[in-house]
Amino acid sequence: MAALETGMETVRRSWLVRSLRWVASHRSIALGGLLIGLIVLAAIFAPMIAPADPYEQDLLATMLPPSWGHPFGTDDSGRDILSRVLYGARISLIEVVLAVGLAVILGVPLGILSGMSGHYLDQAIMWIMDILFAFPGIVLAILIVSVLGPGLVNLLIAIAIFSVPVYARLSRNLTLGLKSQEYVEAAISLGISRRRIMTHYILRNAIGPIIVQSTLTAGTVILSAASLSFLGLGAQPPLPEWGAMMSDGRNYLGLNIWMSLFPGLAIMITVLGFNILGDGLRDLLDPRK
Repeated sequence: MAALETGMETVRRSWLVRSLRWVASHRSIALGGLLIGLIVLAAIFAPMIAPADPYEQDLLATMLPPSWGHPFGTDDSGRDILSRVLYGARISLIEVVLAVGLAVILGVPLGILSGMSGHYLDQAIMWIMDILFAFPGIVLAILIVSVLGPGLVNLLIAIAIFSVPVYARLSRNLTLGLKSQEYVEAAISLGISRRRIMTHYILRNAIGPIIVQSTLTAGTVILSAASLSFLGLGAQPPLPEWGAMMSDGRNYLGLNIWMSLFPGLAIMITVLGFNILGDGLRDLLDPRK
């Protein structure tokens, strides 16, 4: 029995040592994962962490500086800024999941279909992507939101649309490289359906770069959503969206910098976390390494 416990302890120590070595050799993934993990935990446990209701107004306690009762101070309506930043993490993560997910669902199949088809269909799909690429992303998003109307849902649709060409071009380039591989040519010669080749032979081997691009796009989504909300085209009051909070605070920078500072820091930490994580995953999934 003692020998068994000793063996289990040795296994646990060995696992811990291997884990620490892996973290030491992939510092970017560890740091990026830590930052994103903190944001995710803040979003999940916001009701338990937040010192107050993010929508509760106290007109007798407006524009207060940071204190024990209000660690991040209060805004012009007397709402606790820390509570609104914590609940704003939920909105930002939802924006990332929905916008990036929609862009991947639309862009990846188009890119794979374009790379596998060639000729006229390939040209038609890429021409559409080139037209979308001709507009700066934020300008295209402003145009779409102006047509659809301001709101969080329309904001996510706009961001997803200008992100589609990124995934379409990436998946097309990956498909062009993969379809010349011997195992794909063998599958084609055996008469395997094109749909099965696209899903089982192309998509499975292209998933690594797509995941890396998704983490990098996540930072762009956060910045774009915050920018549009800052302009009043995204999340509408009283939603605690970080960009909208910064927009509310810009009129009071001379009186209360905290209204814009803390939401801005939250945006910076989140974008930094996604970018560092993306860089680490890119190095980890690089087949040349």
